[in-house]
Formats: sequence, structure tokens, C-alpha cells
Amino acid sequence: MATLKKKKTKSGQGKTPGDTIVRKQIAQFLEESHAHAGFDAAVKDFPPELRGRKPEGAPHTAWQLLEHLRIAQWDILEFSRDGRHKSPKWPEGYWPESEVPPSDKAWDDSVRRFKAERRAMQKLVLDNKRDLSAIVPHAQSQTLVREALLLMDHNAYHVGQLLLLRRLLGAWQK
Repeated sequence: MATLKKKKTKSGQGKTPGDTIVRKQIAQFLEESHAHAGFDAAVKDFPPELRGRKPEGAPHTAWQLLEHLRIAQWDILEFSRDGRHKSPKWPEGYWPESEVPPSDKAWDDSVRRFKAERRAMQKLVLDNKRDLSAIVPHAQSQTLVREALLLMDHNAYHVGQLLLLRRLLGAWQK
């Protein structure tokens, strides 16, 4: 794999019609999928009594998956916008301590924070002052487009797990 070289960018880059389309498509795919159910559908009306249940053979509960999605997304977002950000310790810092949410409010707060941080990542991607292909200033080789694609890939994987878990728990009718 080729190593990317840091490049300096001028203010105002990213205003070509193609760049605008790419930005909008990335922002859209961060929020919704065109091939499968997305995060919003996966967490909508998730029965509270099933949020901490783990079917036989399943590695995680819905609460663990939700919190992992939120924590990883927060980490990618903060890495993308703040050079002082320190990532949690892997792997324990990316998973909740408990298999069961401490309360319905904790579940709702996690969903709310996930959506807010997703919007913040969309805002970064849509910001024409940021060059999508430039190395993030404090990074070694990561670009904003790479971080957005990483986030989409990570979220799709774990949302798929969450949907399968709902199906195994008998809480998915779609």
C-alpha cells in the first residue's frame, strides 16, 4: 500500500461540482443506507427488556453494541477534528463495563449522542474549507475521507450485528 504524503491545501478547496456531490453522498451514507436497515431502524422501539439480553452464542448484548458504536464513532470524530484527542485504551475503552444498560435513560442518551456525533461528522465532511483528501493535520496518513469511510464501514458492521441480535431476540419484524 502506498504511503500518503502530507499536502498543504489552500482555503476554499473542495468547491468543484464533483467534490460537492461526493461530500453530500458521504454525509448521506453516514446517516442512512440504501442497501439495508440503518442505525435509526435498528434502535427504534428496541424493547427495554431485551437491551441487556444475550442469546446463546451471541458475543454481545444490544447495549454493548450500541455503546460500542457510540464510543467508536465519538473517537473517530474527535480524532478527525482535534489533534489533542486521546483515544480510549483498546479494547476495553471501546465497550461498556456492563452487558445491561444502567437505565432506559442511559440507552436513550447513548442513542441521542450517537445521532449528534453522526451529525457532527456529517458537518465536517460537508465543510468545503476542509480538503477531504488532505492528511488530517495531526495524523500520520489518515484523511477525512478515510475517517468517514472507516466510520461508515464500522457502523454498518455493528448495526448488522444489532439487527441480527434483534431478529434472534424476536424483536425484528421488517
